[in-house]
Amino acid sequence: EVQLQASGGGLVQSGGSLRLSCAASGFNFNDYAIGWFRQAPGKKREGISCVSSSYSNDGNLYYANSVKDRFTISSDSRKKTVYLQMDNLKPEDTAVYFCAAKIFKCGAYYSDEDAYDYWGQGTLVTVSS
Repeated sequence: EVQLQASGGGLVQSGGSLRLSCAASGFNFNDYAIGWFRQAPGKKREGISCVSSSYSNDGNLYYANSVKDRFTISSDSRKKTVYLQMDNLKPEDTAVYFCAAKIFKCGAYYSDEDAYDYWGQGTLVTVSS
């Protein structure tokens, strides 16, 4: 059974940090890219980052402009887990965060939710001002 388990959300003050984890099971982790999405209340789901564990050393890392230079994505193939380190958090980062898996590389469509095959449940991040 394919599972993506997102965790690590919580309440943090503006300027603080959180690290989200996405634990994968039930599929060949090295054959898939893992993306992070978020959905704020009343807004569309936004693709914010992606990593392909097999290609991360080739620079196959993607960040949306809204999180670039503040968020860092990484992948641990042994643990089949992808992390999203979020620093300098802002109130506008408040959202439910989801991880998802798509075959092979992130690619140009890394932020397109229709490109993903598997989804995990969300974890809530709340940033207070």
